[in-house]
Amino acid sequence: MAEAVYILCALTSVACALLLLRAWRRTRVKLLLYSGLCFSILTLNNVMLFVDLVLIPEQDLSLARTCTSLLASGVLLFGLIWDVS
Repeated sequence: MAEAVYILCALTSVACALLLLRAWRRTRVKLLLYSGLCFSILTLNNVMLFVDLVLIPEQDLSLARTCTSLLASGVLLFGLIWDVS
């Protein structure tokens, strides 16, 4: 059951990223770009979670997952602070 939740979380992140980036391409609002990039990185984080806990449980990818989530949060924080549209 947990595997299905991990996959659904990754698919939801992909859907959010695609919708945000498509809206950015149409409107060119920078905050949509930063949000789309954030969700793209969170998609990578969810895929890494699935790989870490399901495919290769003997490996510990928690540091890499933490770094990707920190990067995603950093991208969004950068967009929120320095975007003065």
